[in-house]
Amino acid sequence: MNLFTEKLKQEKGFTLIELMIVMSIVAILLTIAQPMYRDSKLRAQEAVLMENLFTLRDVIDQFYVDKARYPDSLEELTSSSYIRGIPRDPFTGSAEDWQMIPPPEGQEGSIYDVHSGSDRLAIDGTPYNEW
Repeated sequence: MNLFTEKLKQEKGFTLIELMIVMSIVAILLTIAQPMYRDSKLRAQEAVLMENLFTLRDVIDQFYVDKARYPDSLEELTSSSYIRGIPRDPFTGSAEDWQMIPPPEGQEGSIYDVHSGSDRLAIDGTPYNEW
């Protein structure tokens, strides 16, 4: 055997420089990926909020069509089997924080519309409690 192949067999592992270069590349990639992760998580929460608001509003409308009055509480929607459970607000983390909007004057019931209970701002700058 020649000297070169014997030396290659003896050298195993990485040098400190190689490890530092790899760690630097990983750190740069993580620095780039973290803001994108936070943004995608916020967009997913906004999508969940829009879907939950759509569902609640649809169920309130169905209740009104069937009973000719608006529900007195969100729990009335579950007890009347219009919805299995009250969805939670993804920004407050609670199903009890929904803001209930009363119906126009002369209408029976207590809940005409619902809004988020969060005081945070959306990506587009609008407050979630105005959605």
